[in-house]
Amino acid sequence: MVYFRMVIFEENITPIMFKNISITIICLAFTLLSKNTFSQNGKDTILLLNGGVVIGSVIDTLNGVTTIKNPKDSTKNLIIENDRIFSITNANGESVMYVYDTIIGNEFTIDEMRYFILGEQDAEKGFKAKGAFWGNMLLGAAGGVTGSFLCPIPPFAFTALSGVPRVKVRPSTVSNVDYIKHDTYIMGYERVARKKRKISSLVGGGIGMGVGLGTFFILKANNSEISFQ
Repeated sequence: MVYFRMVIFEENITPIMFKNISITIICLAFTLLSKNTFSQNGKDTILLLNGGVVIGSVIDTLNGVTTIKNPKDSTKNLIIENDRIFSITNANGESVMYVYDTIIGNEFTIDEMRYFILGEQDAEKGFKAKGAFWGNMLLGAAGGVTGSFLCPIPPFAFTALSGVPRVKVRPSTVSNVDYIKHDTYIMGYERVARKKRKISSLVGGGIGMGVGLGTFFILKANNSEISFQ
């Protein structure tokens, strides 16, 4: 009878012990993998959701952040929030960190987000907002030459509205014309293109207004000298 009770006890405890050991092993393996599956020779490529790329040696991806060695100073580390990262790639392959979850605002699937990023990258490389730059430069110069206190208003209004017009995706600025077939690629391209328009417009308007005001003061000084004579 005693022997029978001991057998029952062993059958009840063994699965629990095995489960605890299994959980411990899994946790330990996950910790080791999170630290060792990334390259330690500066060959990890971190692709950000905004299309940016960071190359460095990943130390770990724990606690919601990815820690990498600073490429410019190996004695210091850089920290990037994991929710800003799409994937980390090295000799072992690509590890996608982006998660499709509408609850946290990630509306795109992994493939859709990949095309979105490609659109951002192509626009960053190829889109030139020359029209916004020169247009606002002329507007700023025209306002500045009047010497009015209201002269900054037109350039700033132009900058605010520069992101409204439709963005035309030129095939010459696209790394692969097949990408244009994907809506999220167009969305990513337009996002960066509109941002570049606003920046170029702001710079152009500032330069134009500076030139216009400079011209105004020069003319004013010359008129004063003529009147004095």
